[in-house]
Amino acid sequence: MNNHVEIDIDKIRIGVVGAGSWGTALANHLGKKGFKLDLWVFEEEVKEQIKNDRENKVFLPGASLSENIEPSNDLEEVVSDKDIVLIVVPSHLMREVSEKMADFLPEDVIIVTASKGIENKTHLTMTGIFKETLPSVPEENLVVLSGPSFARELVQDVPTVVTIASKKEENAVFIQHIFATPLFRVYTSEDMIGVELGGAVKNVVAIAAGIVDGKGLGYNTRAAMITRGLVEIRRLGMKLGANPHTFAGLSGVGDLLLTCTGELSRNYTVGKQLGQGKTLKEILSEMRMVAEGVKTAKSVRNLAKRLEVDLPICNEIYRILYEDLSPDEAGQRLMTRELGPEYVE
Repeated sequence: MNNHVEIDIDKIRIGVVGAGSWGTALANHLGKKGFKLDLWVFEEEVKEQIKNDRENKVFLPGASLSENIEPSNDLEEVVSDKDIVLIVVPSHLMREVSEKMADFLPEDVIIVTASKGIENKTHLTMTGIFKETLPSVPEENLVVLSGPSFARELVQDVPTVVTIASKKEENAVFIQHIFATPLFRVYTSEDMIGVELGGAVKNVVAIAAGIVDGKGLGYNTRAAMITRGLVEIRRLGMKLGANPHTFAGLSGVGDLLLTCTGELSRNYTVGKQLGQGKTLKEILSEMRMVAEGVKTAKSVRNLAKRLEVDLPICNEIYRILYEDLSPDEAGQRLMTRELGPEYVE
C-alpha cells in the first residue's frame, strides 16, 4: 500500500472531546500543525481560560495554547459535521459521553480514542464501548492512539513516538498523517485490542512500580516488577486475541517503561505515595486529575478472574487498593509464590 497521503489542513474538520491534560495537549499539537479545531470542555472555567488566556490553568498550567483551538461547552457543536472526532475523556466517563454525542455524529466520521482504560462493569476497552454506544459508526472507522507520551512533554515539543491502530489500514495511515510531525512520529498497527490493553494494564503495573520506589526497594525490584508486569499484560492480551509482538512495541513495553519510571506519571505517583504509607483515600483527595490505574485495577482483576488468567501483580495491586492489603504483605506474597519456569502462557 502507498503510505503517502495528501492532507489538506484547511478542509479537514476536527473535534476533540475532553480538555484534561492529554486532550488539551493533543488538541494543541493539531492546532500547532495548522488544523482549526473545536475542543469540548466540561468545566466553564477551563473553557474561559482557554478562550481568553490561551491556557488550561487547571489541567495543563504554563502551556501556551494554539489560537486554532476553539473551546466550547456544547458537545453537539464540537462533534457535528466533523471528519475526525478525537475522544480523550477518563475511561469511566467514556460510555456516558459517547452516548450523548451519538446522535450528532456524521455517518462517515472517524473516531479516534486516546483514552486508556477498561470499563469496570463490562470489562470493555474504549473501542468496545463505542461498538455499543455508537452503532452508526462502523468498526473500521474506530482508531486507537497510544504509546509512551506525557502531555507535559508533548506541549514542550519533546520528540515523541506513538502508535495508531485500526482494523482498516487506510484509516490508520490517514490518522497517522493527521498527527505526524517532525517531533511527533507515528507508527501504525492493525492490533487494536493489543494496543488498547497495553495502554490500560500498564497503569496498574505503574502503581506497583511506584510502590516499589516509595518503599525504597531498589532498582533490582523495580526492574523485576516492570518485566513481570509486561508478562501479565502479554498473557491477558493473548487470551483476548492480541498479537504478542504488540507488547514489545510502543504501546506495550514503551508505554510501560515510561509510566513505571516517570515522575510525571499519575499512576506511578499514586503507587509511590502508597509505598510511603499514605492511604488511597488521602492520595485521591489531593488529586484533581484521574489516575486511570486505580479503576482499571478492578476491571483487570475481574476480567482475569473471568478468563482464568493468572495475573499475580495486578491481583495484589487490586487487593492493596480495594481490600486494604499492606504493600509489605503483597510483596511477601509475590516473592514466596510457588516457583516455576519464567515463560508460561
